Amino acid sequence: MMEQVLTVAFITGLLAAMMRMATPIIFATLGEILCERAGVLNLGIEGIMLMGAMTGFLTTLGTGSLWLGVAAAAAVGVLLSLLMSLLAVHLGLSQHVSGLGITLFSTGLAMFVYRLAVGSPVNPPTVRPFTQVAIPFLSEIPVVGQAFFNQYSLVYLALLLVPAICFLLYRTSWGLSIRTVGENPFAADTVGIGVNKTRTLCVMAGGALMGVGGAFLTLAHQNMFLIDVIGGRGWIAIAMVIFGNWDPVRGTAGALIFGFLDALQLRLQGLGFDVPFHLFLVIPYVMTVVALVGVSRRASAPAGLLKPYRREEKG
Repeated sequence: MMEQVLTVAFITGLLAAMMRMATPIIFATLGEILCERAGVLNLGIEGIMLMGAMTGFLTTLGTGSLWLGVAAAAAVGVLLSLLMSLLAVHLGLSQHVSGLGITLFSTGLAMFVYRLAVGSPVNPPTVRPFTQVAIPFLSEIPVVGQAFFNQYSLVYLALLLVPAICFLLYRTSWGLSIRTVGENPFAADTVGIGVNKTRTLCVMAGGALMGVGGAFLTLAHQNMFLIDVIGGRGWIAIAMVIFGNWDPVRGTAGALIFGFLDALQLRLQGLGFDVPFHLFLVIPYVMTVVALVGVSRRASAPAGLLKPYRREEKG
């Protein structure tokens, strides 16, 4: 079996699967970074991704348009994030409680709407998913060409968002405002930055990315909706934010590591290694916990994270 692991075909397939496995986590991680950089911990991420997966799937099922499904998933992510913003930003309620409430609400609502739309068929309905798009010339490079340059459009979009969000956070005045709001909202207010407005916009943008991350699972990675389709990826994304020290590039690197381990366990199972499959399933999650333990002491969260801002308390 080890001979099969060392083949070019196995390595190429493993790297290609790594990109697919990491993509929904990259979307969710980038979305969560935007939220937390502005001072809001969005624990509604798991539920928002599930609603995005369900909404994107039903929209595509009804219209036949994959991109309309992606847009609908982003829109529902924005709507749920507005609710999160109302509770945690404007009313100043606990971000932990608000986020978990959003997740519980979204999970129940997703299942209700799905059952209402399609009932309980023996065979779940399916859609024709995204197809892989090969980039000319680059896709012909041995090994890496098929792995990195023959992917779904949403994979390329996720990777392009990484430098875009880095540029936004570190090279623009609005990015400086976001980081200031997340570090010291009182100082931000003093220089005329709308703290609650900035936080709300970041939570909305983050929610849109979370919704798209969920839609990737039903419109590209799979072609159907299942209630457990997210599989804890939202919580993994929160872990990747900490792992990456609230930096888009490092967070994406963490998502790729998780994607690699997830893809590896699937392929090792496929080769028939004589190991209980449950052990294979927990490998990426155990490694994530180990990595978090290793970096958590050096992690430096935004100083304003979890702290509601009330102007009357200023000074």
